[in-house]
Amino acid sequence: MLSVKSKHGFTLVELMIVVVVVAILATVAIPAYQSSTAKARRADGQSALLAFSQAMERYGTANNTFLGAAAAGANTGAPAIFPTQAPIDGGTKYYNLTIEAATQTTYTLRATPINGQAGDGNLEIDNTGAKRWNGNTGWN
Repeated sequence: MLSVKSKHGFTLVELMIVVVVVAILATVAIPAYQSSTAKARRADGQSALLAFSQAMERYGTANNTFLGAAAAGANTGAPAIFPTQAPIDGGTKYYNLTIEAATQTTYTLRATPINGQAGDGNLEIDNTGAKRWNGNTGWN
């Protein structure tokens, strides 16, 4: 009697099918992951900007003006009363925080995206609580 030995393993066609399926999954999953990461970083920037706004309100209450809250007593630029980058905690920073405009009674704060967040658009908040993202009303 002749016996037929069974062969174990995968054919080249089977391996190519697996490679194609993995490639299709990767083309869907990677952009979705990057979008989720950008949204999470943006949320950190928004949170830092809200805390920065609260710090400006405290400064304004204590000094009866918003002038001089920037570094070296300036009216615009890097803040002296709050961290200059966000997220506040953690290693890699994704936003620079600045005072864009300040008068005795008004201010505008900005979070400018840097590093992996660059190109996502500026976040802003003013003394009235109006929020803008890349020049558009609201942060959504």
